[in-house]
Amino acid sequence: MRPTVTSPCVRVCKLDGEGVCLGCFRTLDEISQWPLMDDEERLIVVACSRQRRDQARLAEPAARVIHIVDGTTAGLG
Repeated sequence: MRPTVTSPCVRVCKLDGEGVCLGCFRTLDEISQWPLMDDEERLIVVACSRQRRDQARLAEPAARVIHIVDGTTAGLG
């Protein structure tokens, strides 16, 4: 039977320093293995990618504060 879980790809294919896509939050390995996965495996990958996305969004405001405090944000100095 053919998998029915669709790819979480949002066509923003750019990897961060840890090899995670900044668009769909899948790892490079998860992206390359996607066509070979069954629905159960795909659901696990989707859940993991959502968790990574949520963690990145929680960390994002803290990163902005660090930039503001150390003066690296444009217009500060």
